[in-house]
Amino acid sequence: MATVNLENIKKSYANGFEAVHGLDLSVGEGEFMVLVGPSGCGKTTVLRMVAGLEEVTSGTLRFGNRVMNNVPPRDRDIAMIFQNYALYPHMSVSDNIGFALKLRKMPKDVISKQVGEAAGILGLINWLDQKPGQLSGGQRQRVAMGRAIVREPSVFLMDEPLSNLDAKLRVQMRVEVSRIQRRLGVATFYVTHDQTEAMTMGDRVAVLNNGSLQQCDVPQVLYDRPNNIFVAAFIGSPSMNLYEAFLGSNKTTLSLGSQSIELTDDLVKLRKGLNRYAGKKLIIGVRPEHLMIPGSNDQPYLYGDVDLIEALGSELLVHFSIDARRVHASGVQEDLDTGFSISGEGVARAHARTNVSIGNRVQIGIYVEGIQFFDPTSGNAIWD
Repeated sequence: MATVNLENIKKSYANGFEAVHGLDLSVGEGEFMVLVGPSGCGKTTVLRMVAGLEEVTSGTLRFGNRVMNNVPPRDRDIAMIFQNYALYPHMSVSDNIGFALKLRKMPKDVISKQVGEAAGILGLINWLDQKPGQLSGGQRQRVAMGRAIVREPSVFLMDEPLSNLDAKLRVQMRVEVSRIQRRLGVATFYVTHDQTEAMTMGDRVAVLNNGSLQQCDVPQVLYDRPNNIFVAAFIGSPSMNLYEAFLGSNKTTLSLGSQSIELTDDLVKLRKGLNRYAGKKLIIGVRPEHLMIPGSNDQPYLYGDVDLIEALGSELLVHFSIDARRVHASGVQEDLDTGFSISGEGVARAHARTNVSIGNRVQIGIYVEGIQFFDPTSGNAIWD
């Protein structure tokens, strides 16, 4: 088993493009670390540097106490699982799983034993004689995992391994991958662009954007205390509603467009940094689950016009408009000043039996303790 430490890791290319900017990240023994972010954020580049498939431009990569910067991939004691499975179509499941052991010239009885153990863990015992073409997508992914497991590596690297599966199978395989990784107790890097996948699987989640680490923490902290607007908008589905707002000089009146709500004294005391924004603009974020339709007069509320309703069976997603200015994930001052973010769309979760129709003007209750506050220039969260 090994820990993995990335110390001020940078990756630049010959054309001058810097894909990763000074990344510091540590993964403990047995930890499941998820790298998440939009396409092009640098997460796969990080994985490939850990694997040795990309050269580290500067910084130090360690497995335990060993510096790995110039160690060839074959000598890194890693196993990588790809999104395309990379199985040999002419080989049986058994031969695919045991191929790496065969290359090591291990005895046949040892190979058979380790393949059988891996197949038992993965529920593949009844398919060992089948070819990959005879298997479902989920079964083929388990074969790819079995090939990694029998190598007994110090580090697992998984590059969007579930992206080719349908939605139902992805949910099932999320559970399978998490269960197997915890059983094996191997340090794991898991790359995905799916924040739901990240939140449900990771011991910790590293959120990247434009080659920089935005925040790394346990999933609940990312949800409750995002460092900045990008993390706030990226984590959570549907995305957080972000608006330009104005905080009154009394520090409790919050204006959104032509409407206003009152913050609680406890919230203002908790967010000491709000003192600096009295009488100024800021950005607020409210998650859809912190908006109630219909609202009630005994809680802060706004009025909004219903634009669209998504019926999901267990709940409704109610899309509405208010006359506040919507802020996008880039969320910095130039967006506000140029008028790029002029729409007041938002989304709220509602009970499936809620009586609401498109075109209604509805009362939207707000759980004020759940409001997040951000600086309009830097996009950073406002706390102390």
